Amino acid sequence: MTFDTVLVANRGEIACRIIRTLRERGIRSIAVYSDADRDARHVSLADTAVRIGGAAPADSYLNIEAVLAAAARTGAQAIHPGYGFLSENQAFAQACADAKIVFIGPSVHALNTMGDKIRSKNHVAGYGVPIIPGVAQPGLSNEQLIAAAVDVGYPMLIKPSAGGGGKGMHVVERSEDLPATLETARRVAQSAFGDDTLLLERLVATPRHIEVQILADSHGAVIHLGERECSLQRRHQKVIEEAPSPLLDAATRARIGEAACAAARSVGYSGAGTVEFLVSAAAPDEFFFMEMNTRLQVEHPVTELVTGLDLVHWQLRIAAGEPLTVSQADVCLTGHAIEARVYAENPARGFLPTTGTVLQLHEARGEGVRVDSSLTPGLTIASHYDPMLAKVIAWAPTRLEALNRLDRALADTVVLGVHTNTEYLRLLLADADVRAGRLDTGLIERKLPDLSFREADGHVLAAAALFLHLLAGSIVAGVNDVWTRPSGWRLGSPRPVRYSLGLSATEAVEVRVVGKSQAASVSIGDSPAVPAGLTPIIGRRGAFRVDYDGETRVFAIEQSGARVYIGADGFSFDLQHRSRAEQLAEHLAARDRVPGAVSPDVRSPMPGTVIAVHSVTGDVVTAGQTILVVEAMKMEHKLVAATAGRVTVNLKTGDLVALDQIVATISTTATISEKEDSE
Repeated sequence: MTFDTVLVANRGEIACRIIRTLRERGIRSIAVYSDADRDARHVSLADTAVRIGGAAPADSYLNIEAVLAAAARTGAQAIHPGYGFLSENQAFAQACADAKIVFIGPSVHALNTMGDKIRSKNHVAGYGVPIIPGVAQPGLSNEQLIAAAVDVGYPMLIKPSAGGGGKGMHVVERSEDLPATLETARRVAQSAFGDDTLLLERLVATPRHIEVQILADSHGAVIHLGERECSLQRRHQKVIEEAPSPLLDAATRARIGEAACAAARSVGYSGAGTVEFLVSAAAPDEFFFMEMNTRLQVEHPVTELVTGLDLVHWQLRIAAGEPLTVSQADVCLTGHAIEARVYAENPARGFLPTTGTVLQLHEARGEGVRVDSSLTPGLTIASHYDPMLAKVIAWAPTRLEALNRLDRALADTVVLGVHTNTEYLRLLLADADVRAGRLDTGLIERKLPDLSFREADGHVLAAAALFLHLLAGSIVAGVNDVWTRPSGWRLGSPRPVRYSLGLSATEAVEVRVVGKSQAASVSIGDSPAVPAGLTPIIGRRGAFRVDYDGETRVFAIEQSGARVYIGADGFSFDLQHRSRAEQLAEHLAARDRVPGAVSPDVRSPMPGTVIAVHSVTGDVVTAGQTILVVEAMKMEHKLVAATAGRVTVNLKTGDLVALDQIVATISTTATISEKEDSE
């Protein structure tokens, strides 16, 4: 059969990427969207778009009935689930079959067998696929797991049988730590996946995460498309992936590829899938099965670039019943490809998720550069979904060239209005071990404490102040320049125009400007004044040349409300333009505070939704006690009291909070005692 209409049951960059291939093949594409995604890029790219529910995933992208209703309404013959959401959901695959709609993915049997880590490990072991020594039996109690751990050995890894993404995984170094860690792991697994089944595995020293892409048709043919190195991870989440792996030689590549094919054959697999292996950096010829992902992977573009094959194209053909026309001998890996994931997160704030509106956007392009993105100017990034915004991928004949090309592409990437991890990605690519291919899954965690993120220097602060100066001058232009423009003119020497720029919720710097923005004198803090100027670059909206103290740089600059966003070379800053009233309020608050005392304000370090309130107004709390919990983009963050005292809370569960919003205030113990004594 052939498809003329396919519904894409996903959102973001993967929905855009699938729609691209559908368009190339002349297939009508149907997008679905939630209330939060009404203006999303994938909606505008599709031929038809259908609203399926509210912003919460359970009300929209995870709502099987709503997705199937959209397919029936638009005449879709097949549904592509992308990755995440319903992509590995057995109930959804069965519901598609019952509705006579093709699920572009494997059979329910394959989903069932490979969807559980314990079941999949025990299954593939019977087909000659090597597995990590451990305990993988359903229904074991904590006491039984503790007894079995003696044969596993330490250090070991506790893993939830259900779920993925590294959530709920715990390393145990000593036997005395096992009971308490098992309790924690069960709670996390039950909360995250609704299933508290656990398994134990021997912890592989200096492990590397290597996965193999496979394609299989419904006629019994199975091939592999080489491997991907996915060892650069933070908290078990992949950050940078590449193909092929710099670790494997040709002989090991053939062996691990055949093991992946054996795992696929064992369940009669059909479609595109990935078999993940753990490989010790010290013994690269040994590999162990971890799990099989029965869907397209986030990192599939690197395989496409080194093989020249469009995986979504082959998913469509296989789902339509066509046989593979590519044999194993036809697969040739050419050159090297590396992918970096761009997230809406702030590395300088512990990688907390961020939200905002895309005020300015420039995505890299050029030879050997590919960008899979969901971004558009004006797009609002909310807190309902995964924070991944785009993937920047580079191909080149050699690994070193690919690294350099990717770094250049990231430097050319500008996203203003939303914090991203682009600077962090560039720091990783510059690391000596990364460039040498000396990778393992713990590398990022070891390197992270020593990574130094750029701070707002004089050039950045001058650029922000001059930009505000330019805007202020433009607003009142044409009236009477002498009396209305902020030029600082007066009888005698010019008076500086002062701009207070907040670097954080509690730190600000004063920048003084004398003259016009194009030719001014600027002084920052206690520093002496130096020549400076800001000039718009013709033909590049939002781009400015900034001269400061004899040095010239080019910045992208935008303003939204009281915030000024500045970016260049992959880094960006968000500076708060503080009003006179805000400066006065902060001054008065600091005056009344005991010298050296911590701020009584509890601020949210990320925008999100209040999901739990643990203290109410009037409660007496201790330092470190949780006041409330905020959730954004699948991440929970506890907001705690920095000092002891009586708390005032003006929020309830379900309320939205902004970045750095004051969510509670603590009246210190000393203040309470003085008040009670006076009474």
